[in-house]
This record gives sequence, C-alpha cells and structure tokens, in this order.
Amino acid sequence: MPDWAAFAAATVALTLLLLYFTRRSQRLLERARIVDSRGDVDSRGDIVDAGRDARVESGDAESDGPQGDNAESDDIEGSGIEGGSPEGDDAEGGDTESDRLDGHPPDDRPVLTTRLLLANAATSQAAGLAVLAAVAWWTAVPAAAFGIAGPHPTLGASGVASLGVPGVVALGVAAGAVLAAGNEAAARLGSRVGLAPSDRLRAAMAPDTPGEWVLLLGVALPVVAVFEEALFRGALVGALAVGFAVEPWLLAVASSVAFGLGHGAQGRLGIVVAGALGLALAGLFVATGSLLVPVVAHYVVNAAEFAVHERS
Repeated sequence: MPDWAAFAAATVALTLLLLYFTRRSQRLLERARIVDSRGDVDSRGDIVDAGRDARVESGDAESDGPQGDNAESDDIEGSGIEGGSPEGDDAEGGDTESDRLDGHPPDDRPVLTTRLLLANAATSQAAGLAVLAAVAWWTAVPAAAFGIAGPHPTLGASGVASLGVPGVVALGVAAGAVLAAGNEAAARLGSRVGLAPSDRLRAAMAPDTPGEWVLLLGVALPVVAVFEEALFRGALVGALAVGFAVEPWLLAVASSVAFGLGHGAQGRLGIVVAGALGLALAGLFVATGSLLVPVVAHYVVNAAEFAVHERS
C-alpha cells in the first residue's frame, strides 16, 4: 500500500532542495564569466569579445569547466528553459597567460562554458529524476498516479487513452507550438514595456557546433522536460491528488508557483512567464491525465525558443 505521507514529504523536500540550488546557481550566474566559441556572454545575453574567448580556449586554463583550485558545479535549473547554472560558492575563474601578456587585467570570476552548462543541465536533471523515481518506488506510489503506464485514476478524459502514443505525442506537439507562440508573445510584450526576461543563460547555453546542438536537443532538453514534468506535474499534481484527494487545480497553482520560482535566472518577468507556462502545462496534465502530453509540449517550447533566438 502506498505511503502517501512519506511520498509527499520526500517530494516537497526534493522541490525545496531544487529551488535552493537554483537560487545559489543564479547568484553564481550573475557573477560568472560565461564564454562560448563566439566570445563572452555579457549580462544582457549578448556575445562580446570573441578574441578574448579564443585566448581562453587556447591558453593555459583551457577547460570546459570553472577555472581554479576550488571550482565546483552543482544543480542547473531553468530555464528560458526552465533551469539555473552550475554552482559553487568557492568557484574561482583564473585568467590565462595570454590574457596577462596581452595586457588584460586579472579576472577572478568563475568561467563557465556552453558545453559545461549543457552537460551539467543533463546530469543534474537526470540525478533529480533518479531520486524522484527512487522515492516513488520506496513509497510504493503507482506509476499511474504520475500519468504514466496506464490511465490516471482521477484525471483526464477517457478519449485520450484511445489516441495511442502517436496521437498523444501529436497532441503534445500541437499544444507546445501554441504555448511557444504565447511564450514568445509574452517576452516581446515585456520588452516593449521594459521588462524583458533575462536571456543570458539561454545565450550561454546556445550551441555553436553540430555536436552541441545534438547535446542540447537530444540530451539536455529531453531530460529537463521529463524531470520537471515528472516532479511539478506528475508528483506535485497527479500523485498528490490521488493520495490526498485534493482538488487538482489547487495543486496545479501551487506547483506552478514553485515552477516559476525555479526560473529566477530569467528575471522577474521570466518568473511570471514560467509560472504561467507551468500552469498551462498543469492544465494539459489535468485535462488529459497523461504525463506524456506536457512532457512533449515542454520540450517543444524549449526547443522552439533556442531555434528562434539562438540559430547561428
């Protein structure tokens, strides 16, 4: 028999831990020097000083990670994607020998790279998904309560299951396209009134090589979509609605607030937009009872944002 109390406590603890690491990651992102093969990414998300980046790649400190003896990385969360950045309170970015020879002042900021951010997003979110799966197994919560491996016990319309996997995927793609358009409209409206969300993290994670695009579209974004939907929709809405007979829409609102807070790296407007997106994804989950629909829609929204803004 499922231990719903233990599941709820562990899931809430996982969510709070995720938000904690997200906040710490946001602080590191604000002071880090983010570089890719095009150059440094400034605080607005623009690429600057490509020559300096070439020296970083070719100098003594060549690495895909933060530079310095005490460098470390933790969780990444959010993003225009919904996510954060690698974390480490003692991370130090060392400047290269060529920087000093060329007369650049010492720069002790942490150095983060595109490949590091993508790899960190994939591994940290995969670890979170593994923890959530272990919690569900330990507490004997059935997969159907998450909206997988069968119809949800209380959510969804009976006709959705008859669509089959291809039909459900197609529904997710269509919903994702609509949400992506709304996401873009909200960002443009915010820009007009001077409240544009921060694009720095998205610009930093933007691929510049075919291999990086494969890592983004084939690994990082799918893992992010699966984990965030499994936690914020499957666990915090679907499973808790079954275990405690709580109104699903109340859970949807609460989980969407947490989802928005997890995107603090995108600024205040980004938090609001992410929260609204989370509520829309929760609505898809409640309406269909299938976790696959919001997972696909979530992936489409993130992939579309990179395709529209970061193609090079």
